[in-house]
Amino acid sequence: MNKPRRYLKLGLIMIPIALINAPPAVAQAEAYSGVTNSMVLFQENCAVCHGENLEGAAQGTPLRGELRHGESMADMVASISDGFETSDMPSWREIFSEAQIRNIALYVLETRADVGYVTSNFEAPLSIPDGEIESELHDFRLETLVDGLDPLPYSIEPLPDGSLLLTEKTQGVRIVVPDGEQSDFVRGTPRAYDDIYRLETRIDIERGSGWLLDIATHPNYEANGWIYLHFGDRCNDCNEFSRESGRAVSMNKLVRGKIEDGEWVDEETIWQAEMEHYGTASDVAAGGRIAFDDAGHVYFTVGLKGGNRGIQDLSMPWGKIHRVNDDGSIPEDNPFADREDVYRSIYTYGHRSPQGLEFDTATGELWGTEHGPRGGDEVNLLLPGRNYGWPLYSLGMDYDGTPVEWGADLGITFELSDIEQPVVDLTPSPAVSSFIISTSEQFPEWKGDFLVGSLKA
Repeated sequence: MNKPRRYLKLGLIMIPIALINAPPAVAQAEAYSGVTNSMVLFQENCAVCHGENLEGAAQGTPLRGELRHGESMADMVASISDGFETSDMPSWREIFSEAQIRNIALYVLETRADVGYVTSNFEAPLSIPDGEIESELHDFRLETLVDGLDPLPYSIEPLPDGSLLLTEKTQGVRIVVPDGEQSDFVRGTPRAYDDIYRLETRIDIERGSGWLLDIATHPNYEANGWIYLHFGDRCNDCNEFSRESGRAVSMNKLVRGKIEDGEWVDEETIWQAEMEHYGTASDVAAGGRIAFDDAGHVYFTVGLKGGNRGIQDLSMPWGKIHRVNDDGSIPEDNPFADREDVYRSIYTYGHRSPQGLEFDTATGELWGTEHGPRGGDEVNLLLPGRNYGWPLYSLGMDYDGTPVEWGADLGITFELSDIEQPVVDLTPSPAVSSFIISTSEQFPEWKGDFLVGSLKA
């Protein structure tokens, strides 16, 4: 199996500054109790030797910089569990549970990496570094092409003339020309909704439904003009739940159309879920990515649009990566194409929040990036019909400090060998985002490498 050779994390995110009243703060603290508890466990049991901020103490070593016994999650768990007699590091195996040891290990790794869960930093002003940025293989600089955009852009897609297609999640689709001038919103696209809300359990994350997500041109765009748009299709009074609750419901939908004189025309539906599967889940973890292979197929991600229940159920559309022909028909060699009781478009399942999706034309492989919970972000090689584990198993932990093991609650038994493991486990979580596989002639040493974004900084 060919694996990506190197990873470049380009982290962009912003810090919210707001007054938080007591009830939301309490709700968030309860939801993220595992983060708090792991900090308390470390401070009460480990800080006396390793320092409150991992800086070390008279009788213990610092946990900053290079670690003698390894820096991975597995290394850290082994060190805490087994101890080291030669350096008077006790074994904690008989004192703490396996979950507590994993939470302490996560706290150490998060603190070393300056990763936190208090905010998502999206309201801080973006600062672009001046001058060249040094990296291991290439120096580069960042240039601002266009500014003044809505703070919730989602996708850019280069056009043959050097322009860019841009989706702003709650606003619409624009075209940005090479000199940075941006068009008015393209008329006639699916509607984007801007009624943002926040949950008391995570007050820093803006949520909503009916957002515009990924946008991508057909591989033969110059000949056929097709543009594919993935979005949250939102409606009222359109299924039994919506009518009974009086609430809007939504679900991912994939369409294609063309842009002529600033207008979206000739729209065709490529994929749409059954209306009964539309629900009230936010689009914040909807996935919504698009990728094409070189054989006439289009792949797209559908994330947490129905909660954990249903992700392992092939008759439900969410928690899946789907594959259809570029006209929306079902490929005969799809892994579940011969079944009538499932979504026949399903290509892989067991996904939590698939944030990135790319087809490597050099190797013929499909790759994806995915959010874990606390830890357990993933880079996955996506193989047809395979189960990627959520919510049965994860290398991360739930935010309340418990292991990810929903199988018993869902009545699902499985063997670990049934779960396709990530090629790269990203713990602690960088909030891995979308990525590209570099083919740039300007950066030859990056060719074939994965340039991976982060939603934390």
